[in-house]
Amino acid sequence: MLTWKEKRRIPTNIETVWALFQPDQLQRIMPKVVEHELIEGEQGQVGSKHKQSYQEGERVETYIVETLAYEDKEDYKHLTMTFNIGKAFKIERSYTIITKGSQESLLTYEGANRGTNWFGKLFLKLAPSSKNDQVVQEFLDRVVEEAEKEQTGS
Repeated sequence: MLTWKEKRRIPTNIETVWALFQPDQLQRIMPKVVEHELIEGEQGQVGSKHKQSYQEGERVETYIVETLAYEDKEDYKHLTMTFNIGKAFKIERSYTIITKGSQESLLTYEGANRGTNWFGKLFLKLAPSSKNDQVVQEFLDRVVEEAEKEQTGS
C-alpha cells in the first residue's frame, strides 16, 4: 500500500479553491481526466457515482468514482472518493480545505493506493515512492496555480 498526506497553504479564499474540485472545473486541476460524468445519485452527496476517464498517453482508462464523504461548510470543505483501476488497484483520495483567513486556505491532500491482486501489490511494492511524491507535489502546485489564476481573474 502506498499512502500520502500533504498540506499546502493557498493564498486565496476557500470558495475559490473548492470551486476547482467541482465537476465542471475538475480538468483544470486534473488535466488527464478527460471525462467526469454523474451516473448515479446527486452531485455533492455521499454515495453518488461518476464515470471518469483518465488518459495516459494513448491509453484511456475508464472507471467508476464513488463519493464516500462530502462536506461543504463555510470554513470547512471535504471530499473523499474511491475507485478501482484495472482490477489491480483500489484508490482512495481525500481533499480537505479549511479557512486560514479571508484570503488564505489550507488544502490537505491525502490518499492511499492499495493493490487488490498479486500484480497490484507487487507493482506498489516495487514502485519508487519518490515518483508518487512528485505526482502529489505537481497536483498541489496545479491547484495553487489555478486558484491564483481564478483569484486574479487571468
